[in-house]
Amino acid sequence: MSAAPSSNPDAPATPGLPSSPLDPQVAALLELLARVKGPPLYAMEPEDAKIAYEKSALILDINPPPVHMAEDLLVPGRDGHAIPVRLYLPREASWAEPLPLLVYFHGGGFTVGSVSSHDPLCRLLCCQADCMVLSVDYRLGPQWRFPTAANDAFDVLHWAFAEADKLGADPARIALGGDSAGGTLAAACAIEARNAGLAPALQLLIYPSTCARQDTPSHRALADGYLLTADMIRWFFSQYLNGEASRDDWRFAPLDGGGTGAEVGGVCPAWIAVAGYDPLHDEGVAYAEKLRAAGVAARLTEYPGMIHDFFKRGRFVPAVAQAHADAAAALRDAFGTSQD
Repeated sequence: MSAAPSSNPDAPATPGLPSSPLDPQVAALLELLARVKGPPLYAMEPEDAKIAYEKSALILDINPPPVHMAEDLLVPGRDGHAIPVRLYLPREASWAEPLPLLVYFHGGGFTVGSVSSHDPLCRLLCCQADCMVLSVDYRLGPQWRFPTAANDAFDVLHWAFAEADKLGADPARIALGGDSAGGTLAAACAIEARNAGLAPALQLLIYPSTCARQDTPSHRALADGYLLTADMIRWFFSQYLNGEASRDDWRFAPLDGGGTGAEVGGVCPAWIAVAGYDPLHDEGVAYAEKLRAAGVAARLTEYPGMIHDFFKRGRFVPAVAQAHADAAAALRDAFGTSQD
């Protein structure tokens, strides 16, 4: 594992490397993972990597909180594919008083991950934010290349607004959320919503991937040793992208990609979480800055001692509970249901 930052205040700073130390439990977790034998995901065949991720995803996560109801549904895609989604309810929906709704996209580099791998997190947000959560099983690479995941996300976005009344959801209080690659999709959906005249209440972006090329200081300084590595990122994107030109499309890179969504003026407000020891740190910060420059309210919350994917490490890292609470509070603020 890479060394922690020097405690010597006179030591020269390394661009992209945080000045704060790793959270002690995160450091212990990384040491434990380093001793576990087995190939990394990027050394596996894609199908094997998907299975390995599913088996490991829940080991370090919190116990799934109980919800009032969880129901699996299918959403029609533009090409006839039925997109699986899971709808969580914190309590019985009332047609007279509809519930707010979070449309959530899981992380996994567009290659691994599922509704099941992110079930505990979606349940927690459902409970703590007192909202419906619609978790989306969009199609993954390498079988389904770009822009399939984005198209699936956009189709579910439009369906959620169109069917909100039938679901018992309030169309005026629909948020978009996701972590990592799911954060990319949530950010792209916010742009798609603006283009379509829809008005989400919030985009909840948890350590989102937003840039076309992974060449920021945090990518260089944190390329190895902090769970998400440069090799893994390259492998993920090689499974998803259908060509180098796709890298510069806004649906993949909402920060610096081109096309009709290159500008972000008029998109919904954002809450963006970034981790200090995450290669994606700088692009999350830069996306908040891009939104603010376009006049969009964007709240950036830093977790200096954390690593990528820390939202799903709550069983071993107690400090994750505060980040969960922060995300739920951001949703409550956007929905107008903040607790006193």
